[in-house]
Amino acid sequence: MRLSNLFFTTLRDDPSEAEMPSHRLLLRAGYVRQLGAGIYSLLPLGFRASKRVEQVIREELDAIGAQEMEMPVVHPADLWRETGRYDAIGPEMARFKDRGDRDMVLAMTHEEVVADLLRDVVKSYRQLPFIVYHFQTKFRDEPRARGGLIRVREFVMKDSYSCDRDEAGLDTAYWAHHRAYTRIFERLGLNAIAVSSDVGMMGGSLAHEFMFLNPAGEDVLVLCESCGYAANRQVAPTTLAAPPAEDLLPIEEVYTPNATTIDSLAEFLGVPTSRTAKAFFVVTGDGKFVVAIVRGDCDVNETKLVNAIGAKGGIRPAQIEEITSRGMQAGYGSPIGARDALVVVDSLVAASANLVAGANKVGYHLKNTNVGRDYTPDITADIASVSEGDACPDCGKPVILRNGIEIGNIFKLGTKYTKALGSEYLGEDGERHPIVMGSYGIGIGRNLACVIEAHHDDKGIVWPAEVAPYRAHLVAIGANKDPKVTETAEALHAAAAAAGPSFEILYDDRDDSPGVKFTDAELLGMPWIITVSPRSLAAGGAEVTERATGSRSVVPLDAVTAFLEGRQATPA
Repeated sequence: MRLSNLFFTTLRDDPSEAEMPSHRLLLRAGYVRQLGAGIYSLLPLGFRASKRVEQVIREELDAIGAQEMEMPVVHPADLWRETGRYDAIGPEMARFKDRGDRDMVLAMTHEEVVADLLRDVVKSYRQLPFIVYHFQTKFRDEPRARGGLIRVREFVMKDSYSCDRDEAGLDTAYWAHHRAYTRIFERLGLNAIAVSSDVGMMGGSLAHEFMFLNPAGEDVLVLCESCGYAANRQVAPTTLAAPPAEDLLPIEEVYTPNATTIDSLAEFLGVPTSRTAKAFFVVTGDGKFVVAIVRGDCDVNETKLVNAIGAKGGIRPAQIEEITSRGMQAGYGSPIGARDALVVVDSLVAASANLVAGANKVGYHLKNTNVGRDYTPDITADIASVSEGDACPDCGKPVILRNGIEIGNIFKLGTKYTKALGSEYLGEDGERHPIVMGSYGIGIGRNLACVIEAHHDDKGIVWPAEVAPYRAHLVAIGANKDPKVTETAEALHAAAAAAGPSFEILYDDRDDSPGVKFTDAELLGMPWIITVSPRSLAAGGAEVTERATGSRSVVPLDAVTAFLEGRQATPA
């Protein structure tokens, strides 16, 4: 590809809206352009890199026997109603009506479609097991699109689905995907960590997320450097020990002016935050008002809370008037005297005596409140988040917290979808059984962005060879002074083109200054920069620069040609 013909443009300055290096570099180097919030066009360079990511995934899934197919992006809503997810999923699902006034949805994922295909195609145990996958556009109306390709609304995802006779077969497919994902991320140059995770809207019995550690990641990971424990904070169990038992003291109202936070309350009363109870007010998607109580030295884990109450449509913060109408007071709240509220208490609060809690009156708190005596919870569960330094649930050593970006996930779905849709097979025993499913996803654009997060410097992108849009970047310098420069560069370009599409290189044949050409070559980030100039020819060949290390050497032209034709691994 000649750079003079390439549909792209570079930006001289960093885009003001780009916060993460990958976002900044994808825009600056002409790989992507934004169309709307969380919606991007992949320009030719971005499209080629995306297809390279897809090919790595394809090769590793094919290696475990998966079969590639394609499923629609538009689904009849009735299919999602059969599984119950049409009403359970909130506004992130795009819904519309077709011209026949039929309810339709844009695909967020394809479990329903696969289960529908299974009930149509699979009849006998002899047709199982198998794995299918596709690369398809998804749409999720994210409320906070951010980070360029990290969190978008429209994206391409690889989703694969294992279909088995029983749980043993699912277990085999699940861990085969786990191993395949490990290989995929290694080939992409990403140091991924597999962590236990919440099943979320997917459902099922087990899930893992593959995480790329990054300070900008929205997920918080709980990691133990002693034993290797790794979990998303959403599901990591709290390990704080219950305090020693003590006699229950009489409840006492105390004046606490302006003590609307746990820290200010603890300071005013001269007690540790662990001797206080914190109230958290939310409303579920189906309208239930919830007051959740954790100890003052903890935070509410929203995922644990949602799972504990089985919240449909998620949760949102309660409004002031919603709190006061139920007899509670923001900043001074507790369940004592509350009405029309679902009370959820963390297990540690239930085991802690004589805590300070809100009096539901401005400027006042209550000393010595006790669960069971002063108020009765509807639900008691672990709803607190793990903190840095808490004990590891496996070995007891202190854990650390790190931010991560999810780059892949795997789920044991079991029979959740196949039972709902009647996707059954006739077994060897002559009985009908629901097909057992697993679901496995990888976002292509997010992985592409994370590769850049892991591989860049102050000059630009540094693509690993597996992902680079082109194997090399050929630069011709001083062609106007020496016709042999053009002749040599054209011959090298032709040799690469003749070797086939996978050996194609990017050839900067533009009539620009050496500074512009070298700056663009470093910004675009191909693994090798091959420079032909009067000086390199006089020295006996072409100057070859390894982009990752910056090492340079003059290499004979026949060695460069052998690399471009695929006859040797590197040009040096």
